[in-house]
Amino acid sequence: QVQLVESGGGLVQAGGSLRLSCAASGRTFSNNGMGWFRQAPGKERELVCSIDGSGKSTFYADSVKGRFTISKDNVKNAVYLQMNSLKPEDTAVYYCAVRLSPTRGYNYWGQGTQVTVSS
Repeated sequence: QVQLVESGGGLVQAGGSLRLSCAASGRTFSNNGMGWFRQAPGKERELVCSIDGSGKSTFYADSVKGRFTISKDNVKNAVYLQMNSLKPEDTAVYYCAVRLSPTRGYNYWGQGTQVTVSS
């Protein structure tokens, strides 16, 4: 029913930029928070950033503050991640997710898109 599809990943040199997109279908998430997670080889999945349903409140992990920007388009039912000043440490599979309640965890997940940053 519900599907989230990420796109925009790829290979980029350190210091470069990428813009990830996540298109949701099967349900409207205009009133729901969304987030971006990533998982690097040999590491646990971690929350990169999140945004509330209105798109006004955001959260960023310390490692990406000042470099990444999350946004959502409630008309397109999509969420985006603008990544600037990329570092090799940002290399990971990036996943978008949706949470149905702001007090609980995330309920729907995309398949992931690979981001590789070379030095």
